[in-house]
This record gives sequence, C-alpha cells and structure tokens, in this order.
Amino acid sequence: MSAHKQGGKTGQHVRPEGKRLGLKVSNGQKVLSGSILVRQRGTDFKGGEGVKFGRDHTIFAVRQGVVNIGQKYGRKIISVS
Repeated sequence: MSAHKQGGKTGQHVRPEGKRLGLKVSNGQKVLSGSILVRQRGTDFKGGEGVKFGRDHTIFAVRQGVVNIGQKYGRKIISVS
C-alpha cells in the first residue's frame, strides 16, 4: 500500500520569482509624466533631462515626451525630451 501524497520532496521544485527589473520603455517611445522608464538596483542607467530618480534608483519621467536612450562618456543615459 502506497501513500496518496508524496512526502517531503515537493519543495525542491520551487523557484524564486524575479524582481521585474530592467527597461520598461523603448528608445523613441512616447511617455506621459510619471511613467516608469527603468527599474534598477544601483545606477546602471544615469538620468538625463526630463527624468528623476526614485529612492530605489527607479528612473521615471517628469514630463511628457519621447524617450532618448544613449551613451555619454561610456555611461548609459536615459532622458525625455
């Protein structure tokens, strides 16, 4: 006679969920004020014009416009113009 439930082994298939970090918009995309552009840990992306940082380094738009993603001095820059 066997058990109808498997004991003690089911926990090894559980995977941790991701934090959904990264770019949320594309280059050239139109955004509204308050739109989240990047969720990040640390400052992979630096802020340019028209954006601000949240306390968890999230970059969001402070005005309506078009997203520009580029590089300046080897650093990734994201701005809204």
